[in-house]
Amino acid sequence: MTKKTLLAAVIGIAALALFPLFVTNPYYVHLVETILIYAILLFGLDIVVGYTGQVSLGHAGLFGIGSYVTAVLIMHFGTPWFLAVPASIVVTALFGAILALPALRVTGPYLAMVTLAFGTIIQILINEMSFITQGPMGITLTKPSLFGRELHETEYFYMVAIFMVAALTVVHFLLKSHFGRAFEALRDSPIASDCMGVSVYRYKVYAFVISAGLAGLAGSLYAYSEQYVSPNTYNFELTILFLLAVIMGGRKTRTGSIIGAIIVVMLPSLLADIVLFRQIALAAAVLGVAGSAIALARGRTTARKVLVPLVATIGLAIWAYRIENMVDWRLTIFGLMTLFVVYYLQDGIVGFFRQLLGRRVAHTRAVDADRQTDPFEGVAIEAGSGGGDLLRAEQILMQFGGLKALNQVDLNVQRGAVHGLIGPNGSGKSTMMNVLTGIYKPTAGRVVFAGDAITGRSPSQIALGGVARTFQNVQLFGEMTATENVLVGLHHSFRSNVFDAMVKTPRLRREEAAARKRAAAILEFVGLSDLADEEARNLPYGKQRLLEIGRALGLNPRLLLLDEPAAGLTAPDIRELMAIIRKIRDHGITIILIEHHMDVVMSISDTVTVLDFGQKIAEGNPASVQADPKVIEAYLGGASEAPAPAAPAATAATAASAARN
Repeated sequence: MTKKTLLAAVIGIAALALFPLFVTNPYYVHLVETILIYAILLFGLDIVVGYTGQVSLGHAGLFGIGSYVTAVLIMHFGTPWFLAVPASIVVTALFGAILALPALRVTGPYLAMVTLAFGTIIQILINEMSFITQGPMGITLTKPSLFGRELHETEYFYMVAIFMVAALTVVHFLLKSHFGRAFEALRDSPIASDCMGVSVYRYKVYAFVISAGLAGLAGSLYAYSEQYVSPNTYNFELTILFLLAVIMGGRKTRTGSIIGAIIVVMLPSLLADIVLFRQIALAAAVLGVAGSAIALARGRTTARKVLVPLVATIGLAIWAYRIENMVDWRLTIFGLMTLFVVYYLQDGIVGFFRQLLGRRVAHTRAVDADRQTDPFEGVAIEAGSGGGDLLRAEQILMQFGGLKALNQVDLNVQRGAVHGLIGPNGSGKSTMMNVLTGIYKPTAGRVVFAGDAITGRSPSQIALGGVARTFQNVQLFGEMTATENVLVGLHHSFRSNVFDAMVKTPRLRREEAAARKRAAAILEFVGLSDLADEEARNLPYGKQRLLEIGRALGLNPRLLLLDEPAAGLTAPDIRELMAIIRKIRDHGITIILIEHHMDVVMSISDTVTVLDFGQKIAEGNPASVQADPKVIEAYLGGASEAPAPAAPAATAATAASAARN
């Protein structure tokens, strides 16, 4: 934790402690209390929406479950708060696991519809199960008791504040650990996450369960705070408000969740009081003009970018003083605010001010490479070429409807060798990669790796078994730094569980320190030490290719699959890439290389296999493959006299380059 973060935490805790002493009006104490409760829920919702990139419209239902579990336990059993609150967390977390099931199969708007249906069903069940919930009549309860005495409003405020600070701390520690990096990886590229050993299914369930548990805690505290629960409270409007709060406050930041909670609580009052609305609209216009002027003066934006938001805020202020009441305009204003946030505040209020002040997003800091740390630590050394087959693909058939992308293809890869896999575009090379790594399950045939059949295993299981890969189209985690990308590859090295991450145990700290040193060593190996703290999306294309290789090395692979790593690279980048591939081979890692640059393949491959229209047409050492008439025909489109061995390679390289262009 940095000194600035520690100072901000101390100031925040002091403000919470002093607030009821200076503001004695129970209404305002209750208002801030509600903000703290909503902040707890938004910490969890941000995990699902901000980190994993899932759109959930079911959190109002989860919030209601938490409230009703507490209310029902008190009404029927007289359960004390220290049992009712944990019960709400556990029960809601179980419902979160149920809600996660559709997230494993659907994404985007389909997931939004499923979660919306979940929230609607929960509200209907609460309303109809009157024998437990009292139906539309609701349930009345009292504030919790401590040492036989019921807490009054100020005392309960402190209780809620303690829970909020605890939730914030736990969530912050969790999201700054390897679990947080796994959640972010799911959002940026689920396929790459799976191929790095981070199970998409498992971590989506983790995200929903943790998020639901926090919603249950918030719901329980809300029931005590309001001392009354009814089905109408947990409606569709509240769901939209929660989602809007995360987006408007700023995703992937706890400060944004707190700002979002303030918006959720204050927005209904804002849209009901014309005087308050005018004051806030005027303040927003003034801040908009000042902020735009500062940003333009510092060169952080252009007049074109600030024109529409500036006109909108000024127009809103003028319009606020022209209308007489808010009743007829409430939904219109709400809709316009939502559109404005989605289009012009995509990083939320926190992101807006961060950009305005030129501040970067806080990332995991890189450490200096340690000479004693081996980038290949933990890699199993394979025998040199001729040491037996490490991988066998036997009679692989991959059929998409009537198209046979791979047709009865055999592939034998020797331990410690570099095995080239070439062929014209559309020949089935990348399809073979996807079959070998579990992304595709072959229609027929099987894949055997290190003596074990891996056909049918998930990509994460295959990756953890020792098979790493890069992608034809770069699949980096764009919003994460180079260091964080490699740390995702090192995810398997952590033995710490969720509890360790939530409380930041010594075991987690040791593992995190070791992983950062190893990540620094890997980045130094691929020549990216100077760019360790740069976000992956900002790296030059050639460096992104190298980062993909570095991330794959974090898996301690026995077999590394490189899918067109030289595509789009300049000549100096290609030379650097070839040197790295040779070093990887020299460390005993077996390599399968798909590449259109024939000079790359032929110069470093021990064996070359050629595919054409999903069938293997040639296999052997580079020289024999270059002279094979079938290979020449596949690349040039017609048979000819076999020229000198070097000529077909150059001609094939030219043909491949033309095909790419």
